[in-house]
Amino acid sequence: MSAKPEITAIPALYDNYIWAIHDGSHAVIVDPGEARPVLAFLKARDLTLKAILCTHRHHDHVDGIAELRGVYNVPVYGRSHPNNPHITRDLREGDRLRLDVLDTVFDIIEIPGHLDDHIAFIAPQMLFCGDVMFGAGCGKNFEGTLAQLHHSLQRLAALPDDTRVYCAHEYTAYNLPFALACEPDNADIQQRIAETRRLRAANLPTVPFTIALEKATNPYLRCTRPELIQTLRAQGLADTSELAVFTALREWRDHF
Repeated sequence: MSAKPEITAIPALYDNYIWAIHDGSHAVIVDPGEARPVLAFLKARDLTLKAILCTHRHHDHVDGIAELRGVYNVPVYGRSHPNNPHITRDLREGDRLRLDVLDTVFDIIEIPGHLDDHIAFIAPQMLFCGDVMFGAGCGKNFEGTLAQLHHSLQRLAALPDDTRVYCAHEYTAYNLPFALACEPDNADIQQRIAETRRLRAANLPTVPFTIALEKATNPYLRCTRPELIQTLRAQGLADTSELAVFTALREWRDHF
């Protein structure tokens, strides 16, 4: 069996990460919001592009696809949508995507709540989740319902603790002050703030991170925790059901 492929972050736009899954000869690119840094990466590593994976249709995830396909006529895997003309291979809940060139198989799940067409690519110890889960945060609810977003996050949180999360933005430092406001006494959040400061000071990414770390520090995965609920009660929240807490968190975060 071939060696496990390497995964490299390609910084793009303002705070995006385009992910390259590669083995020394071939590469698969996830969510190319622009083409130029991808083409430079492929050239520098002497890699041949074999496929593109697309988690959802936002421009900062798809705007580089056409140019890349002009150089490499490769398939684009994602959820078909009328406003995403780039998808050539439609993927739906329960599908499996076998990438023989990298000896990798992805399970596909639909994770709406950010956009309706959002999917996740899941393989052992790796998750590509676009804009649904971020470091200590989650995406905004542009389409669908907050109940859908909550359910999508719960599905991701149910993955094995050692799953490494490859989200599409460097938002961890931006999200952690809100997480600390939710649970001021959470030592794991305090430690993550210190580690994030160290990484960013060295110009290193905070992504990937593990599902275990998210469950310890991401408020949207901690809607049943007593300190977090008490914080929201102090702001007047009466309904402490899990969805009500999640809704209150997402609304508070939008104005934090």
